[in-house]
Amino acid sequence: MKIVKASELGEAAINKMLQKPAFDEVELSPKIREANKATFGKDMTAAELVAQIVRDVRFEGDKAVLRYTKLIDKVDCDIKDLLVTEEEFAAAEKQADPEVVASLKKAAENVRRYHEEQKPNSWMTYREHGSLLGQSLIPLDRVGIYVPGGTAAYPSSVIMNAMPAVVAGVGEIVMMVPPKNGAINPYVLIAARLAGVRKIYKIGGAQAIAALAFGTETIPRVDKITGPGNIFVTLAKKEVYGHVDIDMLAGPSEILIVADESADPVYTAADMLSQAEHDPLASSIVITDSEKLARQVAIEAENQLQKLPRQEIARASIERNGLIVIADNMQQALRFANTSAPEHLELLTREPFQLLPYVRHAGAVFLGAYSPEPLGDYFAGPNHVLPTGGTARYYSVLNVETFMKRTSLISYTQPALEAVSEDIIRLAETEGLQAHANAIRLRKGKM
Repeated sequence: MKIVKASELGEAAINKMLQKPAFDEVELSPKIREANKATFGKDMTAAELVAQIVRDVRFEGDKAVLRYTKLIDKVDCDIKDLLVTEEEFAAAEKQADPEVVASLKKAAENVRRYHEEQKPNSWMTYREHGSLLGQSLIPLDRVGIYVPGGTAAYPSSVIMNAMPAVVAGVGEIVMMVPPKNGAINPYVLIAARLAGVRKIYKIGGAQAIAALAFGTETIPRVDKITGPGNIFVTLAKKEVYGHVDIDMLAGPSEILIVADESADPVYTAADMLSQAEHDPLASSIVITDSEKLARQVAIEAENQLQKLPRQEIARASIERNGLIVIADNMQQALRFANTSAPEHLELLTREPFQLLPYVRHAGAVFLGAYSPEPLGDYFAGPNHVLPTGGTARYYSVLNVETFMKRTSLISYTQPALEAVSEDIIRLAETEGLQAHANAIRLRKGKM
């Protein structure tokens, strides 16, 4: 893991190090490219591969979904076998540890309560001459949520994607989960039931996204797709955007920790590794004004790393994207943090709330030593589907409004239209749109 000093490299060089490549600039490893070549018969970039899968599913429907499920997930079955049955839900409940289920229920309730407080209201207001303007918030009819299932199972992602949709009032939620050995983790199914999801397909990757976007003979078309996934899922969401809406283009997990000399190096290292174990491409960064803390964190991270079950993944992440920056002061540290615009930002400082006003770009902010990132991942209530890759500069966390649309309401009385008609006619004719002007002028004569 690299340790660098801002005083030696300069602020511009550190900023450059903190700027992440776009998700579609990530290159596939030689191992993955070789596997894809063996599967598909030719060497393709991730974007080329995704474009082919999406195109095939769009025009071939179920046939293409089955073909790619067999090729990629090694599951050979009939399309009806991909829909999770009541028997599978029942089996999941029998397999599950009651204590884990109890914790899932608590987490689901916390997430529900938090998102209930987010729910916006429709509104109307009266203006001059009895005119009325307003806005109607309408839930989407049907949404698709994608839940990763590759190297780990994520029941928490089920709750985080589905619960705000339920709170928003979405009519139907269709869930896609890649199967592992033809089955879905029981806790993922239980979380889906807790969150109100009834229709789940054992389909993963780009073919799942394409099926949701365009529909097939069996799978219903949705209006919006949410949820994180690997590079193929993200590129597929980009490919289908415009045919459906999406939440965001998500990349690998990230954490950035701003810490002063009061921070505990054990906590700081543990929080770095909490993201590193997700993915070899995950990013874990500490920015501190204490050189002593920087050295301690590096040593502690190595000690903890050796004890992790997912050590290989976490080590690859730390070696590739682990970074400790020694800043000149806390103000510079916050400038660096805003440049990075991380998915998760922890403030492990003596007075974290004093720094909060200086945070402009972050998916979620965790304040103080007892608010570690996993608290947000699983239990606190705010959503853990967050912008990555620096997109917190303009993307928001997944929320209730993600699953709603706004419709403007306009109602003018005859006197209200009379009062503004000349202005509208003048503006319409300036733009050369005579029919627009006529629609007003013809009414003006009747007023």
